Amino acid sequence: MKSDSLVIIPTYNEKENIRNIITAVLNVTEHQFDVLIVDDNSPDGTGSIVDAMIGEQPERIHILKRTGKQGLGTAYIAGFKWALNHDYGYIIEMDADFSHPVDKLHELQASCAIGGADVAVGSRYISGVNVVNWPMGRMLMSYYASAYVRLVTGMQVRDATAGFVCYRREVLQSINLDAIEFKGYAFQIEMKFTAHCMGFTIKEVPIVFVNRVLGTSKMNSSIFFEALWGVIKLRWDSIFNKQRFTRKPLPKQLTA
Repeated sequence: MKSDSLVIIPTYNEKENIRNIITAVLNVTEHQFDVLIVDDNSPDGTGSIVDAMIGEQPERIHILKRTGKQGLGTAYIAGFKWALNHDYGYIIEMDADFSHPVDKLHELQASCAIGGADVAVGSRYISGVNVVNWPMGRMLMSYYASAYVRLVTGMQVRDATAGFVCYRREVLQSINLDAIEFKGYAFQIEMKFTAHCMGFTIKEVPIVFVNRVLGTSKMNSSIFFEALWGVIKLRWDSIFNKQRFTRKPLPKQLTA
């Protein structure tokens, strides 16, 4: 039976994690979640593993296969459009490497379904610093990056770069997804800031983030600098290009 909630997991070379993470999401008992894998033609065979799992549960596991490595942001945009076309009410971003706690999926979804949030963020920094097994340098970079985002944008989200996020359907329908510019971690900031500028309610749910055990991190310096300068551009556009943050009209069935 189809769920009202979809977990989107972008992948590139995640064969060590993919079967276990899909199984874990499907086994959440508090609420049923379907899974969409957006795979960038992983040469390690990630897509083939997902194909085999789809044969076992075709109604709950889905895959979008792309021609190559095109960036985190474009993977999520493709997933968002797929989710909207398939009538999901709650759409969740999640990593494949178990850095995001599967047991928090229900709380994240419930924050939007019954808690009054339009966007629910799984936050590493809303109740201190809750990160396990990160090098000190990366932890400080991430923490102060979020402080930098708050300073520049005025958006009071403690974990602006978080990638564990639930969106109500109406939020993604209101955003011009084709106008989202950034592909790396700046994408996460851009999505939250766009929702903020449009007047949507953002709530943070405390989580403990655990650094990946298997597979390879996709973080690099170009992603970091995209976020650094991207924040300034977002703030500039919020002042001088406000049309960028104007809500699209919702389909008639949702506005009647």
